[in-house]
Amino acid sequence: MSTAGFSIARQIKLVLDKMEAAALRRPESLQYAKPRLVAVSKTKSVDMIIEAYDAGQRHFGENYVVELYDKASDFELQDRCRDIRWHFIGHLQRNKVSKLLDVPNLFVVETVDSIRLAKAINETWQRLNKIDPLNVMAQVNTSGEESKSGCAPEEVVQLVKYIKEECPRISLVGLMTIGSFDHDPSTGPNPDFQALFKARENVCKELDMRPQDLDLSMGMSNDFEHAIEMGSTSVRVGSTIFGSRSAPETSHEHKETELHASA
Repeated sequence: MSTAGFSIARQIKLVLDKMEAAALRRPESLQYAKPRLVAVSKTKSVDMIIEAYDAGQRHFGENYVVELYDKASDFELQDRCRDIRWHFIGHLQRNKVSKLLDVPNLFVVETVDSIRLAKAINETWQRLNKIDPLNVMAQVNTSGEESKSGCAPEEVVQLVKYIKEECPRISLVGLMTIGSFDHDPSTGPNPDFQALFKARENVCKELDMRPQDLDLSMGMSNDFEHAIEMGSTSVRVGSTIFGSRSAPETSHEHKETELHASA
């Protein structure tokens, strides 16, 4: 699906090079993890995903359960992208949990924002008789905006504690935030990224965990370099890799009314 002057493979390399440079600018205390690129493929075709996969990309993010299920179940994609790793990064309604957890190659649900949702995911994964625990992240609403999902920063320790102690079928691997879209990095550190970093510090202190055992999923196309400099270990980049959205986002969000979690 590449066109003259635009190549998905080239864009992936460009993003990875920028990520590597940003990682080198981090303080030594944050040099323990190489940041992961999650290519956000919402509204993009299976052909474009396969093209990115052929360029070496393995982690892909989707916002809508139905769209993710349809793409992950595509026969050609399953045949050609056997070790693809899907990240669900949209708001998850509890009535969609069963369908989401049936997605082939589901790697992580990044948007667990409540104890009730964690309980539903744990019970559903157990009912499916999966051998390995499902990776999840706790989503934190660092900006305090009502339009965004996520638990409040002061509630994240309670949520993580519940997952670790009461949900044996899911594995807490990190914290995630969307953050405000209009922060200008030239004005200073993004307060949302600072808040997620602080939330991880609180979790580790209260629950006797190591920071390097909890990913920080923060940063998108417009600010992923800044996010990495501030400690992000997983960035969600879509338009920079695939170009602007090729189709209006209508069918899936009308079905699911889910908040966009990355761009």
